[in-house]
Amino acid sequence: MSDTASLRTRAGKALGWSFLSTLASRLGTLAIGITLARVLGPTEFGTFAVALVALLAMLSINELGVSLAIVRWPDDPRGIVPTVATLSAGFSLVLCGIFVLIAPVFTEAMGNPEATGPVRLLAVSVVTNGLVSTSAALLQRHFMQGRKMIADQVDSWLGAVVSLVLALLGWGAMSLAAGRVCGSLAGGALLVYFSPEKLRFGFDRQVARRLIRFGVPLAGASLLVFGVGYADQIVVGHVLGPTALGFYVLAVNLSGWPVAVFSQPVRAVAPAAFSRLQHDRPRLSRAFVAVAGLLVGVTLPVCLLLSGAAPAVVRFVYGDEWAPAAVALAGLAALAGLRIFFELIYDYLVVLERSRSVLAVQAIWLVVLIPAMWTGVQADGLRGAAVALVAVAGVVILPVYLWQLGRSGIRLRTLGLRLWPAVLAGLATGAFAVLAGRVIGPDLAVAAAAGTFTLLVVGLYGYRSRRVLREMRDTEAPQEEPPAMTPLSGPADPAKETTP
Repeated sequence: MSDTASLRTRAGKALGWSFLSTLASRLGTLAIGITLARVLGPTEFGTFAVALVALLAMLSINELGVSLAIVRWPDDPRGIVPTVATLSAGFSLVLCGIFVLIAPVFTEAMGNPEATGPVRLLAVSVVTNGLVSTSAALLQRHFMQGRKMIADQVDSWLGAVVSLVLALLGWGAMSLAAGRVCGSLAGGALLVYFSPEKLRFGFDRQVARRLIRFGVPLAGASLLVFGVGYADQIVVGHVLGPTALGFYVLAVNLSGWPVAVFSQPVRAVAPAAFSRLQHDRPRLSRAFVAVAGLLVGVTLPVCLLLSGAAPAVVRFVYGDEWAPAAVALAGLAALAGLRIFFELIYDYLVVLERSRSVLAVQAIWLVVLIPAMWTGVQADGLRGAAVALVAVAGVVILPVYLWQLGRSGIRLRTLGLRLWPAVLAGLATGAFAVLAGRVIGPDLAVAAAAGTFTLLVVGLYGYRSRRVLREMRDTEAPQEEPPAMTPLSGPADPAKETTP
């Protein structure tokens, strides 16, 4: 089999396994998540949310992003694996120790000192993440998503079951933290076991310098991404307290379903697939436009369905106690549609080594978002928070990202022509969901009617896009290895870039 056919086959299988893994994980743990929400209530959920924000802050800069080098390395990555493993593990241990010490300060600033214990327990997951990041990157590099699916399922299921048992025993927010740690330990062990290379430690000073030069800008960008993704929760928790934060986090979790089910599987495969085409910009641009059109067309209708039917979905799934979460979900679900598009752009720019551009966009986003969030929460509580998020993303960040795409060689007119049917499909499902909520009485009937209409719209869009699917399958990788590159030389100097 030729290299071209082999790449298409492996990437296609990897995407399929990644999608199946994410879907099975989300659907398989849905019932447990609903039970936990009903058992713990908004306040305990808010307490765990504070701890989870701390964990995600740690993970955003954990191992300095050097493991991504394994995915993008133009040659055989085995020579850098020991150094990557050493840097990842060492930095993770340091970061864990720092957060254990500053946990009381962090939780006090979040207005919930009761979260100190969960924060310290979740810090263990940071060490696990650092130890297994090399193995996870090797699996991604070799498109071995089938094996990764097994590890992810063990992580999700074990963590959910442990959390549920401990919650029923009265552990409160600590049950969620303990379940998360147990799941990450078991899943991490399987990642190491399934890796095509043994976990080896070593240190090459020259390689380490290149890795750090590559990883630090991405780690900075990841920290900014974290700030953009969780500044809203920090502001809500600080201003409105843990109970309101519990409502808000439930809305965030629900709005994240389309992102997790559709965007994450694509992100597990797209960087590696894009990197194989980075020597051929026209072909890479066509691949990006094709993927963007399909991804937005499938996900935006689902996101706007959640937005339009938010009150019915929240009441039916979680009960009347959680009804205040609906006002936030209406805006957050719309934001999810933009997030999915933004994440694909983010990965595309990283493959093109435009780390500085990625960093600049995230910095602009965070600088604008914080005052907007503070104003929105103070003015209108949870609804104000959601409105502020959508406004900043749509009015400020979308134009900036489109400008970056134009500079990287994407023809915006071509992209717009590919995306406008997806936008119309999304608006249609959102409008139908709102109408169903006003005309149909029972929440179950509203959700069923809106869901059925959305399936029809997405199915029709997929049928009309069948030519795009053929284009994606026919997008060929190089028959020969790309020209030698200086590994991890850092992002290109914008002043020297020739791409318009």
